[in-house]
Amino acid sequence: MKATRAFLSAIPVVAILCFLGASTASPRLAQDATQKPAEKAPEKAQDKGPEKSQEKAGAKPAPKLPAEIELLETSVRFEADGSSRKEVHARVKINDELGVRQFAHLNFDFNRTFEQVEIPLVHITHPSGGTADVLPSAITDNPNPAVVNAPAYQDVRVKSLRILGLEPGDSLEYRVVTTVSHHPLAPDFWLEHTFDRTGVVITEIFVVDLPASRLVDSPNLRRVELQINPATPAETPPATTSGATGRRIYRWRLQHLGSAKKQNAEASSDEYQKPDIELSSYIVWGVLTETLNELFDAAHQANSSLSDKAIELTKTSTTQQQKLESLYDFVSKKISTVDLPLDATAFRLRPPAETLASGYATPVDKFLLLAALASSSGIHLDAALTRLAPDLPARLPNPSLFTHILTMWGSQLWLDPALEVAPFGLLSTALHGKQALWVRKFPDCGPTADCAFPIWVTVPTESPLAASQKVQVNGTLGPDGKLTARAHYTMRGDNELLLRVAFHQAPKKDWKNVAQLLELSDGFRGKILSATASDPYATNEPFSVEYELELPKLVDWSKKPVRISAILPLLGLPDPPAKPSPGATASPIDLGTPLDIEVSATLHLPDGTTAHIPTGTSVERDFATYSSKYSGKDGTLTATRHLNFILRQIPADRAADYNAFLRTVQNDESQVFTLERAGADATPPATTTPQKP
Repeated sequence: MKATRAFLSAIPVVAILCFLGASTASPRLAQDATQKPAEKAPEKAQDKGPEKSQEKAGAKPAPKLPAEIELLETSVRFEADGSSRKEVHARVKINDELGVRQFAHLNFDFNRTFEQVEIPLVHITHPSGGTADVLPSAITDNPNPAVVNAPAYQDVRVKSLRILGLEPGDSLEYRVVTTVSHHPLAPDFWLEHTFDRTGVVITEIFVVDLPASRLVDSPNLRRVELQINPATPAETPPATTSGATGRRIYRWRLQHLGSAKKQNAEASSDEYQKPDIELSSYIVWGVLTETLNELFDAAHQANSSLSDKAIELTKTSTTQQQKLESLYDFVSKKISTVDLPLDATAFRLRPPAETLASGYATPVDKFLLLAALASSSGIHLDAALTRLAPDLPARLPNPSLFTHILTMWGSQLWLDPALEVAPFGLLSTALHGKQALWVRKFPDCGPTADCAFPIWVTVPTESPLAASQKVQVNGTLGPDGKLTARAHYTMRGDNELLLRVAFHQAPKKDWKNVAQLLELSDGFRGKILSATASDPYATNEPFSVEYELELPKLVDWSKKPVRISAILPLLGLPDPPAKPSPGATASPIDLGTPLDIEVSATLHLPDGTTAHIPTGTSVERDFATYSSKYSGKDGTLTATRHLNFILRQIPADRAADYNAFLRTVQNDESQVFTLERAGADATPPATTTPQKP
């Protein structure tokens, strides 16, 4: 990866999702309520409907997907008390072996304290006409893998269905029924649904059945708000039944929407696409804020064990911030994070004293423990809920929208104890600038009106630590052209957090694989021989990584002249701004978090080798500075580059200045050392492409 503020962003987090969640038709249903493969259709299949793919005579047909859901029928019924029933019926055509693997195992997440999942039908039809039914013995019910070692959360479970004997050409039909009763947040409920636009689903039917009494104002129950995407209207008019138990039933039937992808080119993924159907009984965000704050207050009970622990942890601290830092270090590092979605327990919270005794907690319960310990030390902390999607305030209030809980100490400091290895005050850059719901006690909040005080706050973009990155490479070039080198990274700030998390989450036996990704992202192409890292929990010191690599053929001495680039990581500056469309305002040039980068390399050459050294460069601007030096002595080459980003952003009208700076850096990076070696095989001169280890 390039040594910039975007460092490590190219390291993939591999998560192969075969299905779009088995979320329940319950108050925690926030995502697509269907079980369908998340396999992305090829671009041509996405952008063209079946009828358009054959427009041209002799046109090559669009490639088949591994599996196609011929029918996906979902029905969700809510009752006035918040209980619900969801039924999913699907017919799937399996086209190839990848489709077999996708549907050989179906998983459905649920919480058994208030949910029940049943699978009454699993039927296979073979191309020959033969059929088979999957027996109940193929269904298992186990704790979610994240809670295997956390007994307090083992109500969070996965019902799995193993389908044996599935083959290409088969048709699979299944039905899943999820019922919810006595949900902790009842009688409130909510739902979101987005219709498939990948072409995986051919026909999609969706039914929402609501009690008419919840669609009007009531002195006892909050009214339910329903919003529908105008592009996907329900069948009109909605079916209605009258009387005290009257119902309002909305029904959709849609055929393959793959072509609709063109109409939403700005949506990079379903996560950032506004749902087609939203409903919620919270109406406004202020009501949800009050509800969550009441839950947090109820769980936060004074306890002598908490006070004693807080005194023990802060006995050497003199200021409030020092006390908070001591408490944060304990909660983040000593209380293991149980990685569950925020709403997996439906915000049924554990008492902080119980969390302290157990030594593990969900992100929400870790916040509660930290807040309770801080309160014992006279420090008040608030929670802020957020997610990566940018449009939270515009959505209907929904507790299941959130993916992260952060800790706020007034407006001075933000913390994320769930990461375990985050230095004090350091947050993931993915959350910088996102809107967050401030969960606190607000005065003047009514049942149908938003609070008079700010509800939404912005996650800070400034880092509490000065960001720096140093890379030192020490290599030896052998007579056979083989390179062996050792690279040592030391970093502080945002990039440090990315590496800490990566090495913390990977077992030590896999550290070479993490280092391989780091090496590839830096432009190297060698084989990793070994990899080490400093303790990810040692957050008071910069994080360091070291790996050893070898490249069997860095140079071919038979070719003359031999040119090689400096064995340094690429510095990858932000791309120049694109030309705005006519009438549009040019955007400022975003340079990211200020970052000081130093890279240096030493390369030992074989005996009898001489080198022609490039000339260093120096350029200074108010937004960044760059300098480089190159030298060669006694068979050793040295190269250093220093890039310092000073400003986070510069105005759009300085694009020419930035482009000139960018070209200077890129031209310097493209400079090469020219090597000549006495006694090497003589061949006609040839120009070699500059090589990168």
